[in-house]
Amino acid sequence: MANMRAEITEKKLKAEILQLEKEVADIVHPFYLGKKCEILQDMNRHLEAVLKEKKALRKRLVMSRCQETLPIDAAFHRYIVELLNEAVTFIEKLESHLQTVRTMPQIPNIMKNMDTALTKTELLVMDLEELADQILKWGEWQKEVYSDSICNTAGFDFGLSLT
Repeated sequence: MANMRAEITEKKLKAEILQLEKEVADIVHPFYLGKKCEILQDMNRHLEAVLKEKKALRKRLVMSRCQETLPIDAAFHRYIVELLNEAVTFIEKLESHLQTVRTMPQIPNIMKNMDTALTKTELLVMDLEELADQILKWGEWQKEVYSDSICNTAGFDFGLSLT
């Protein structure tokens, strides 16, 4: 009985190994491995080219362009950098100032629209106040009508007097 179980277990393990070999047979086949190797070599060549370009770009960025194009003494380079920062700030502010100047002709129209909106708002507020007064008067009138109807009902139906 134990031998049979051992044989069954052994056969199951062999079947699992064969199944695994079948699943990975395509992966480890020389044809597919050759294609994968070619792809990896192409990727490697591409990455090497990118790395060379990166090194060349880094060298160009580190090298001072001022020495090639501007005949400025090295003592003044710091001031040039500050001047460039100021120029960038000026350009940024100039854009906002130009936008403000472009909107100036529209200011009278905007003011007229705001005055119209304010007038309409004031009219709506007056209408709302009038409506609120009418609602309060209506509420008082309803109370009077209700209390009168209760007094009349109490006097006629039950013969009770409220005094």
